[in-house]
Amino acid sequence: MAKKEFKFRGLNLDQVMKLSDKEFTGLIPSKERRKLLYSITDAEKILITHIKENRKTLETHCRDMVIMPFMIGKTIKIHNGKEFFPVEIVPEMLGHRLGEFAQTRRRIEHSSPGVGATKSSASVSVR
Repeated sequence: MAKKEFKFRGLNLDQVMKLSDKEFTGLIPSKERRKLLYSITDAEKILITHIKENRKTLETHCRDMVIMPFMIGKTIKIHNGKEFFPVEIVPEMLGHRLGEFAQTRRRIEHSSPGVGATKSSASVSVR
């Protein structure tokens, strides 16, 4: 079975990479388009310049930055509240936000009652 070719709004990856930033913003949903047109912060501008300069290690707190075509193939460490989580940008992530790929919550699994637990909680059977 042949691998399916990547398409973004009917354009293949080469065509998307050739688009200007303004043309790309016309293809993404309105919330992300408004973010890119009106409310890019200074920290996000610095992140964009570092990405375009091909810096080796990129760590950022800018979880609400929209993923643009020039970011494809880069590895960016995104802060999840505790540590920086490395994320490699692939074409399927275009138009999404960086924070969507560095989860801030994780599943909590409890074991048996710990030290200092009451006697009643220690007698409960754990299945």
